[in-house]
Amino acid sequence: MPPFLPGLELSRRFYTEAVRPLLDEALPGIPHSAARLGSGSEVLGYDTPRSADHEWGPRLQLFLRPEDTETHGPRLAALFSHRLPKTFLGHPTHFARTGDDPGTDIRVMTTTDGPVHHRVDITDPGTWFTDRLGFDPAQGVTTEDWLATPTQRLAEVTADAVFHDGLDRLTPARTALRWYPHEIWLYVLACQWKRVSQEEAFVGRCGEVGDELGSAIVSARLIRDLMRLSLLMNRRYPPYSKWLGTAFTATPRGAALTPTLTAALAAPDWPTREHHLTHAYEAVATHHNDLALTAPVDPSTRPYHSRPFQVLHAERFTAALRTRLTDPALRSLPDTGAIDQWVDSTDALSDVQNRKKPGPETI
Repeated sequence: MPPFLPGLELSRRFYTEAVRPLLDEALPGIPHSAARLGSGSEVLGYDTPRSADHEWGPRLQLFLRPEDTETHGPRLAALFSHRLPKTFLGHPTHFARTGDDPGTDIRVMTTTDGPVHHRVDITDPGTWFTDRLGFDPAQGVTTEDWLATPTQRLAEVTADAVFHDGLDRLTPARTALRWYPHEIWLYVLACQWKRVSQEEAFVGRCGEVGDELGSAIVSARLIRDLMRLSLLMNRRYPPYSKWLGTAFTATPRGAALTPTLTAALAAPDWPTREHHLTHAYEAVATHHNDLALTAPVDPSTRPYHSRPFQVLHAERFTAALRTRLTDPALRSLPDTGAIDQWVDSTDALSDVQNRKKPGPETI
């Protein structure tokens, strides 16, 4: 393999030097947009040489108007198969399927002597966004849209990877999705604090009965929630578990907190674990006050009622944030928040068609 080139730069050059010339030759004057969005570590800028072992390489989305996609899409895809170079900057442009499961279409770069199975995905913006998110932001983004969309998906469509926007559709859509509207942000933050409040006393309670393993598991869950909370405070969509730590430590407060959280994870007993967690609680609580989203809330930890466990009583921050909500629909919702604050199944979070099915607590 050639020296590693970050995937976004590889895709950008692939579009500019290989795809765009063929497109201009085949469909001169037809407006289009081009980007590398969606799944893939390179979209978030986290790819490494290891990423090249599947679904990585010279690939991109080519967006046309709906009528042009229908009229010219198949012919254009065939043209690319026969006339794209078989390698680009030393990387094969042919993607072969791995494994024998017909229901799984995971592909990897490999050489070929015939037409290339390329990864220039030809579609229109409305179809692509709807397939990826469950809605088209050009039609507006509802409260239900925001709360039913995992933060990983929002991160994937707002990362900086647009190469050309001749349709003038990608930039407005990505701007609309760049971050939560203010009150939805407050609601999501309130619900994240509530998650912390529900388990912060269990680190000590598990340890008190000799269950150090259970105490460590609760501690890890709380650390994950604190990391997601910190990213939300920084107006960063928390990515899924593989990249959560990478995203967290890339923020100034995350970098400062990482030694404390690491010490809590490595602690041999619950008092030591609790000691490090209290420092983390107070740091994140101070961050909340620095944002001035609510009246100041005392960031110090305190005993858990009459029990000898030191906690933040994080529900105080939930209550403070809820006082700032003016939208009746948001005020009436329970403290469950956005979908990935209460759903932890990859299959469920990936199911665009079912995420918005009505339930007893939906809007």
